Amino acid sequence: GYSQQEGIYYDETFAHVARIEAIHLFLAYAAHKDFTTFQMDVKTAFLNIILKEEVCVGQPPGFVSKQYPDHVYALDKALYGLKQEPRAWYDVRSQFLIESGF
Repeated sequence: GYSQQEGIYYDETFAHVARIEAIHLFLAYAAHKDFTTFQMDVKTAFLNIILKEEVCVGQPPGFVSKQYPDHVYALDKALYGLKQEPRAWYDVRSQFLIESGF
């Protein structure tokens, strides 16, 4: 996943993060109301998300087919580390929320 090069394997990166203004507003409100706040660092992996574009990967070392050593795999769903994962997950989640009336 991390050997992907922008412009060759993907066109843009996407990171769904909160804007600093939203964080400041939240913390100010929490302080005003005397709320206890906690911070959490979360690692994310978006597995099995359906990809919109065609993504092909080479055979992993140690699992190369002796019959077809030069073949690649066309992915139907995301694997860990793909740059396309966050955008695909955001699209799926957004569509679900819209369809649910949020």
